[in-house]
Amino acid sequence: MLYGGDYNPDQWPERVWDEDVRLMQEAGVNLVSLGIFSWSRLEPAAAEYDFGWLDRVMDLLHAGGIAVDLATATASPPPWLSHKHPEMLPVLADGVRLSHGARQHYCPSSPVYRFATQHLVEQMAKRYAKHPALAMWHVGNEYGCHVPACYCDVSAAAFRSWLEERYGSIEDLNRAWGTDFWSQRYSGWEEVLPPRKTPTWPNPSQQLDFMRFSSDELLACYEVERSVLTEHSPGVPVTTNFMRFFKPLDYWKWAEREDVVSDDVYQDPADPEAGMRSAMAGDLMRSLGRGRPWVLMEQSPNRVNWRDVNVAKAPGQMRLWSYQAIAHGADGVMFFQWRQSRAGAEKFHSAMVPHGPVASSPTWRETRQLGQELRRLDPVCGSRVEAEVAIVLDWESWWALELPSKPSTRVEQVDQLEQYYRPVFAANVVADFVRPDHDLSGYKLVLVPNLYLVSDAGAASLVSFVRAGGALVMSFFSGVVDPFDHIRLGGYPAPFASMLGLRVVDWLPLSDDDHLTVSFPDGTQGRGDLWSELIETTGADVLATFSGGRLDKHPAVTRHKFGSGSAIYVGTRLDQPAMGRVLSSVFIDAEIEPAIDVPSGVEVVRRSVPRSSILFLLNHRDGAVDVPIAKAGTNLIDGHEVHAGLLRLGPYGAAVIREGW
Repeated sequence: MLYGGDYNPDQWPERVWDEDVRLMQEAGVNLVSLGIFSWSRLEPAAAEYDFGWLDRVMDLLHAGGIAVDLATATASPPPWLSHKHPEMLPVLADGVRLSHGARQHYCPSSPVYRFATQHLVEQMAKRYAKHPALAMWHVGNEYGCHVPACYCDVSAAAFRSWLEERYGSIEDLNRAWGTDFWSQRYSGWEEVLPPRKTPTWPNPSQQLDFMRFSSDELLACYEVERSVLTEHSPGVPVTTNFMRFFKPLDYWKWAEREDVVSDDVYQDPADPEAGMRSAMAGDLMRSLGRGRPWVLMEQSPNRVNWRDVNVAKAPGQMRLWSYQAIAHGADGVMFFQWRQSRAGAEKFHSAMVPHGPVASSPTWRETRQLGQELRRLDPVCGSRVEAEVAIVLDWESWWALELPSKPSTRVEQVDQLEQYYRPVFAANVVADFVRPDHDLSGYKLVLVPNLYLVSDAGAASLVSFVRAGGALVMSFFSGVVDPFDHIRLGGYPAPFASMLGLRVVDWLPLSDDDHLTVSFPDGTQGRGDLWSELIETTGADVLATFSGGRLDKHPAVTRHKFGSGSAIYVGTRLDQPAMGRVLSSVFIDAEIEPAIDVPSGVEVVRRSVPRSSILFLLNHRDGAVDVPIAKAGTNLIDGHEVHAGLLRLGPYGAAVIREGW
């Protein structure tokens, strides 16, 4: 089980390094991410390299039994590079060119930047490929976090080349972008630009393609480095750290290029749903790797520095959320960072080793405790989390959905995902995330919170899943456009109308202070907000209706038998109790059950290993709770035997029970 954090020894005098290794050993650290922002130290001038200090650190860590996730250091170019080549600096849509002085100050399409990264990485790969401390390569850092796209002339030329490869001819581009609207028809490729600042909305199809292009350009930067690493150090895994549900990058495409999926999760302790959101992130990371174990690359030991108010984690909360990541498929838990910085923009961000005396630090005591406990969790490594429920997430649909000029700009992808994930989490049902065109045959239930844009293949996949006997739940404003962001004609939602047994006559979005009553046949009422629709059924049964107003007695929730399966449609954003009611009924019909029944506020996840399984019990309450246990086993955290009956979990407590032994 991997344990450690970002290590930045170049920020400290060498006399501190020996103490670092001693404290790492005390804390149970076995892996550090090294040199993420060290480019200016490693290459203080063009083609002049200084690896001596890094050699000493690598040797010191290896002697201390600590492996290295070695960064390529390319996330923050040194000042000399942008000073010498200001054309490599990124430009915003309004024409403002950004300067160095922070990080990620590069145009992803810049040949200057790519040339410089390639040569630095070549030097590092040749030097450290055989070093015994090297365990993994860490390319860049949080790609797109600060500069997800560049609108400069270099990017414009690269965008045109990308479009030519995609469409082949200017006429095909004109058709794809619908350029007869507003007299936007292009006569030649040289006229095409990125969607820079315009008098009003730029062409939405152009914006969508630019999002695809921008994700691909950053991926191309990653690929430049990855190709060098795989050439000079074959067999060493390569990763770059993701950022949960990060809109600018299509992580489905990115994950295919990673040997190990890794993620940065910074929960807000002031958020009462932080546990739900971090579970959701863990399920996404596991799904991006198609079930493979992943690594929690960054989290904060205590507070962060970048919110308006940086609330501290409660005692036990960091430990709980670390175990939660492992429960959802992680085989490693790491932090930003090892030693708290004395200077710079993140000096108030917490670290495993604080500014003050280590012995008196509650944060140090908790990170040390966690490291000692994780040494006992090696039996978890390599095990799998099996899910019977899939949640559809498509980045291109996300991009298209949130472009302007819609019936409502309040409909947001992550909000819709959480509407569905919330009752799944509350019911202790495990879910994978999928693209619509993935193989869905292994699931009993597929949830579609929103799929505004869908390809023919994606639509056919979902329809085939239901026809073959699967259960599906879909929400409003889905199946509206094709991959060019053109309306799918024939009535809404055209690709799913037969499967759903209905037709949406009109969309009736709701203002921020408006809501509708939703009535179920047994007299129970719920509430809908954000959105409503005038729905006509063409075979679907009505599960709930709107009450009052222009939609009085019109369908709000429907169910349609289709082939051997069934499809439910939700025509508004239901409140939590009503959404939970709908999905609970679906869980029963699909025979989907939690691993065990536990009190509210306790999360249960099971990871499977040969001959047995490992049960994670996570108490998200700030008070103790008794959990009923049916099977005896061993709590890997402390080595104690667990017998059938009640197991007490303390506030933010956790148990990891190996069953069947």
